[in-house]
Amino acid sequence: MADTKKFELEFPINVSPKVLYYRLSTPSGLSEWFADDVNLKGTVFTFIWDGNEQQAELLGKKDNKFIRFRWIDSTEKESYFEFRISQDDLTGDVFLHVTDFAEEDEVEGSSELWEKQVAELKHNLGS
Repeated sequence: MADTKKFELEFPINVSPKVLYYRLSTPSGLSEWFADDVNLKGTVFTFIWDGNEQQAELLGKKDNKFIRFRWIDSTEKESYFEFRISQDDLTGDVFLHVTDFAEEDEVEGSSELWEKQVAELKHNLGS
């Protein structure tokens, strides 16, 4: 794990936690913004981009709160990516928190990729 660095990003999303969670936790929701197509068998999600497949195991979830995945081909056992939803008690504002891991020199590029992906999600949600 010494070669990878954990990073977290936060995005305001103008939609209810329930609607957002659906887009983060279901194959049809994820295929709207995260991958070209997504299949689910048991606890394994298969993400397809330009005909290439990558599988991730579902590590944990709580409805309308968070979902955590681990790439199956990852050599880093402690590495994962997670979507967490929070809502401000006073304003009602909803935030998507993305946690991921990347090599030190790839954190900026990975962050930019997440920003692009989440922009697509927000566009699809009308947020």
